[in-house]
Amino acid sequence: MRAPDPAAAVLARMSLSQRVGQLLMVGSRATSADPRTLRAITRYHVGNVMLTGRSNAGVRATAKVSAALQRKATRSATASVRLHVATDQEGGLVQVLRGSGFSAMPAALTQGKWSTTKLRSRATGWGRQLHAAGVTVNLAPVADTVPSAAFAPKNAPIGHFRREFGFTVDRVGSHSVAFTQGMHAARVQTAVKHFPGLGRVTANTDTTAGVTDRTTTRTDSYLRPFARTVRAGAPFVMMSTAFYSRIDRANPAAFSRTIVTGILRGDLRFRGVVISDDLGSARQVRRWSPGTRATRFVAAGGDMVLTVDPATARSMFVALRDKARSDAGFRRQVDAAALRVLRSKQAQGLLPR
Repeated sequence: MRAPDPAAAVLARMSLSQRVGQLLMVGSRATSADPRTLRAITRYHVGNVMLTGRSNAGVRATAKVSAALQRKATRSATASVRLHVATDQEGGLVQVLRGSGFSAMPAALTQGKWSTTKLRSRATGWGRQLHAAGVTVNLAPVADTVPSAAFAPKNAPIGHFRREFGFTVDRVGSHSVAFTQGMHAARVQTAVKHFPGLGRVTANTDTTAGVTDRTTTRTDSYLRPFARTVRAGAPFVMMSTAFYSRIDRANPAAFSRTIVTGILRGDLRFRGVVISDDLGSARQVRRWSPGTRATRFVAAGGDMVLTVDPATARSMFVALRDKARSDAGFRRQVDAAALRVLRSKQAQGLLPR
């Protein structure tokens, strides 16, 4: 007899709107539960949130923010499925949560000089702090490889902020795995990013349009850190929104079926949750409407649409729901994506009992 599948059972009880809601992660200030995000959970069935900005309030205060958001995950809103609460806790300049109970994390470039044993141990400690604050997903580690120390200052999204573990794929891969394993030991899931890599570009997709990598290929060695971290059990992979002209010159990676389904799902055999980089405020995707951004990402094979801007939640929800109603093939993609999200939540004990 086949063992029961709790995630599939929960999916079967969900309405289409609730399933669509599981595909959305919406930003909320880390210092307090944003009223717009609270409404999005209730009205648009949003199933996941991201703590954004910067907070020095400490673990206890952050746990209260997480709890306030979780209280909106009711039967009518999310079929009583609790939220994934995510944040960016990489270290250095990219550490959203600080204050009492949170360690000051050094930049990844410093972490990369440690042994993998030390990094794994330290990441477990940082993960325990996140878990105590109600965070279930850390949108880290960065598995992008910057070619050299000389190029790093020119690499606006990664090297400029010392977000890389090092300048070789072996160093980046080993330390990305160690960071992931440490977080998982503390019961915090990770999202390795930004596939297929932002280490070779010179502009930042958050602030610039037309960002293009003209070097990376489908068989590039720079994909190896991602492959190693996937094999080590990373439950999430975050997609870049840059163009990769030697792979798919027509579509940003997050909208590219070749990259999401062909390379990540196919070549790397990733079976977890594919999450986008920010599709709410990033200038790189400004040419498309919020609803189109959401539907293009899911059509490419993505699972969870990240928007740091709560104002875009309604447009994204409506577009995904309406396309699922009118397109049977897209509806199947929504169902499959929602099931992958629910399985990630099952591992965190977030499904209703």
